[in-house]
Amino acid sequence: MRAMLSIKPEFVEQIVLGRKKFEFRKVLFRQRVTTIVVYATKPYGKVVGEFNVSNILEDIPQSIWNQTSEYAGISKDFFDKYYSESDKAVAIEIGKFIPYSEPLTLKEFDQNIRSAPQSFIYLQ
Repeated sequence: MRAMLSIKPEFVEQIVLGRKKFEFRKVLFRQRVTTIVVYATKPYGKVVGEFNVSNILEDIPQSIWNQTSEYAGISKDFFDKYYSESDKAVAIEIGKFIPYSEPLTLKEFDQNIRSAPQSFIYLQ
């Protein structure tokens, strides 16, 4: 199964540079997802590439930070604010990122996608 994630452009850049090897979420997928398609949010607003899911970690936020901080690609302060009201954190380990030769609009990528996913959407 593939899913599309909306990720801020500055974090996409960190993924591309190999500095961010974990994508953080508050909710775990209900289905087994093996590939993530990356939508860089506005102002860029394009589907830029994809990566394989190497692993998914799920635990309390402090434990997830301890396991991922070296390649989190975000500050501890940002992490703490994101999870401030959560007892659970999810870290998706990013496998090899494969950039698309040409970034695509959502419509170019899939005519059925009408708007950017708030968090993620499953893809056919």
